[in-house]
Amino acid sequence: MVEIVKACVDDINDFMKVRLEMLRIVNSMKDEEDFSPQLISASREYFLNGNHTTVFAKDDKKIIGCASVSYITIMPTYDHPSGKRAHLMNVYTNKNYRRQGIAKSMLKLLIDETVKKGCSEITLDATEEGFPLYLALGFKENKEGMVMNVKDYKI
Repeated sequence: MVEIVKACVDDINDFMKVRLEMLRIVNSMKDEEDFSPQLISASREYFLNGNHTTVFAKDDKKIIGCASVSYITIMPTYDHPSGKRAHLMNVYTNKNYRRQGIAKSMLKLLIDETVKKGCSEITLDATEEGFPLYLALGFKENKEGMVMNVKDYKI
């Protein structure tokens, strides 16, 4: 039976294993390709010290999925008077366990956590495969705004 549990700092090695597995798939990386030391170090640091909630889906003791939500606070606005927002990421279920409601269960727990923390908005970057799930949970497509990669900044 699959259970959904909140991760804690003692789960750092499990977190790193499943996160890198997910990143490898999402970025179409070959097994022999290495991740940058910066990505590995920053991921470990964030898991240990970041403002987030991470959950695992476990089949017995085997981790077969994960999802995280990071909390941010910005200057309050009319629509977001607390300034508390969340960003959902790292939603992943092992291919042998997909289409069983596992990701949905993980997301419901994380959405409940954001409500408890007083967040007024949850954002995410959806893959094509995950898009229907997010719609089913009430997320709406957002085509607002712009983004700049600071390495491309020109004076």
